[in-house]
Amino acid sequence: LGTHAVQAGILTPHQLRRFRRVHRNVYIHLDAAVTPSGRARAAWLWAGGDGVLAGYSAAALFGSRWIDATAPAELIRRGSRRGTAGVVVHAGTLPDDEVCELADMRVTSPARTAFDLGRRLALDAAVEQLDALCRATRSDPACVAELADRHSGARGVRRLREALALVDPGAESLPETRVRLLLVRGGFPRPSTQVPVVGVGGRILGWADLGWKQWRTVVEYDGIHHWTDERQRTKDIERYEAFAALGWSVVRVNSEQLRLRPASIVARVRARLRSAGAPV
Repeated sequence: LGTHAVQAGILTPHQLRRFRRVHRNVYIHLDAAVTPSGRARAAWLWAGGDGVLAGYSAAALFGSRWIDATAPAELIRRGSRRGTAGVVVHAGTLPDDEVCELADMRVTSPARTAFDLGRRLALDAAVEQLDALCRATRSDPACVAELADRHSGARGVRRLREALALVDPGAESLPETRVRLLLVRGGFPRPSTQVPVVGVGGRILGWADLGWKQWRTVVEYDGIHHWTDERQRTKDIERYEAFAALGWSVVRVNSEQLRLRPASIVARVRARLRSAGAPV
């Protein structure tokens, strides 16, 4: 807060000019990027503690990844829904057990945060965000389902339930979630996430993004670092050779295939599973 910083002698009015105004009386240093968690803090200061940080803002504070840095901050509070540029205010009253304190700010609980995101976002975006939030907070999607039962008449609960049926906190990235959704919609048995490939003596040789243990078939999403980092490429070569020596089949997927040729991914996975004896 600009007035607080000046009155406390932390900054002079002249020094405050080196800061950029985010909201009325809320400033950030010119060289600092406004991250989703920083945007949440700015909204909290703007609101003067009147309300509860929710949605993307709460998710960011819980350490959830893959949040759009340009998305507005979100608050829930009684009465007026009047916000400001970069802050969306939802009117409402929250039960005490759906609110917690984090870094001296009031935020919706992990379950309530997932409840709100899952109701308001399109299905795939909801699954992506709930995957990330449940992973960051180690929350069980069943707890979110219980909240849906408590608020069964709330808008968007039907969409939330559909998303929860697809959530898997094992996903480590957005592309992994997107590949999993593609495969589920392709008619395959739901794959496990972070599949351990075990070698002689029970030593784990590696973890695969997605797969089916019973058919020794895994799917790996190769991000950009798998192609640009020589050390990573060497590690991949050795790891996949070790997998193959144990009878595991690996289907590798990249961003172009996922974006432009999803049907080819489905066809390749189907061929590998069939050759392994899966009824697909």
